[in-house]
Amino acid sequence: MTERRESSHGPSSAKIVFVVEDDASMCRALSNLFESVGLQVEVFGSASEMLEGKLPDVASCLVLDVRLPGLSGLDFQTELAKANIHIPIIFMTGHGDIPMSVRAMKGGAIDFLTKPFRDQDMLDAVVKAIEHDRERREADRIVTDVRTLFETLSTREREVMALVSSGLMNKQVAAELGLAEITVKIHRGHVMKKMGARSLADLLRQAELLGISRNKA
Repeated sequence: MTERRESSHGPSSAKIVFVVEDDASMCRALSNLFESVGLQVEVFGSASEMLEGKLPDVASCLVLDVRLPGLSGLDFQTELAKANIHIPIIFMTGHGDIPMSVRAMKGGAIDFLTKPFRDQDMLDAVVKAIEHDRERREADRIVTDVRTLFETLSTREREVMALVSSGLMNKQVAAELGLAEITVKIHRGHVMKKMGARSLADLLRQAELLGISRNKA
């Protein structure tokens, strides 16, 4: 059965720690630890339980036991990666070995803690993991916002943006597209306005975020 706890300390709704662990006493200890610093906690007894629900769109991390009933922690890490779910993972185990920890870290784990671990070591790992997830989400949001603006451009405006971003002057863009230079200037103005770019440097950064080149317009 899934145990859900919501802390009343601080802005917990924006930070969640998911715990997948089949030891009830360890679940209680971790829940109390995380709640003591104002984090919301959701506990699952197996990987399949967690897979049944939808993860909320907030900064979070996963504290995952290596040995679990059914799908193991390491195999769960692999399945999450295949599903394009990028939640940061902190592994914990009472039976760790070097090959196991190497596999976990190569898979992108934030940390690999051997039981019994110090509370502070776990808290440090969780803070690092949540900050990592927050930064990733912010970067993804920026790209999404820029892509939304890009989708408002006409086909010709996208061509102009790609060529300008590749370093061509208006005259060169005009020659490339078979247009009058004044027409290119007009299109370029529309592009700058629609993209919310205040300068050419802004436009170049947006093009880089979207991976736009003269061949990808």
